[in-house]
Amino acid sequence: MKRIVIKVGSAVLTENDSIALKRMADLVEFIAELKKNNEVILVSSGAVAAGYTKLKLDRGVVRNKQALAAIGQPILMKKYAKKFERFETVVAQVLVTAANLNKQGDLQRVRNTVDTLLQNGVVPIVNENDATATEELVVGDNDQLSAYIAKMADADMLVILSDIDAYYDKDPRKHKDAKVLKVVKEIPLEELEKEVTPNNVFATGGIVTKLKAASYLLQNGIDTYLSSGFDLSDVKAFLLQGKHQGGTLFQA
Repeated sequence: MKRIVIKVGSAVLTENDSIALKRMADLVEFIAELKKNNEVILVSSGAVAAGYTKLKLDRGVVRNKQALAAIGQPILMKKYAKKFERFETVVAQVLVTAANLNKQGDLQRVRNTVDTLLQNGVVPIVNENDATATEELVVGDNDQLSAYIAKMADADMLVILSDIDAYYDKDPRKHKDAKVLKVVKEIPLEELEKEVTPNNVFATGGIVTKLKAASYLLQNGIDTYLSSGFDLSDVKAFLLQGKHQGGTLFQA
């Protein structure tokens, strides 16, 4: 049985300033299927967007984002819990901070909690504790967070589901002849140093934060797979059927 961390971003989970319930339902159904033969940890964005449905604050101000996250986190969890109920699966909220992941004692406690949840068939849903975070909130935190969680949990693979369906040899938004790099074993330093360019108003990352997450895990011997969170056919083929038809595997 493999241990897989799945990270889903705000661009996938939000639509028209609200939670994209159909995409969330599709994600949950996929995880329920994957969970039959694997342990699954979900790292989910979307708290700020969920909070924005209740209180329209300016998301460009960090403290407003933190307040929206505090409002939205229980809303997000309630929606997940309801959708997982269809598959008789219990979910658990695990909120962490960067400080937790940098202290050995805290790290061990998080690991123990996650291990216990997985041993009992529960899906841990991890998010950064944005209400108390500072810089992390505006630097693509959940891509990095998912990589740290994958390493902490001794996962076999991180799967990033995004509005970016793969890693290309050049920007596909600017170049029609851009080609998908299906397997990548090393990420050039200049790619990791590019400017972060999120595509969605609720997102804090872009391809750069995903490459940084993948690079971190490559250095720690863990694979990362990047594919679309809008159309789950590629990730289903890859994880459920063992077919690499789309998306990018960063192979350690």
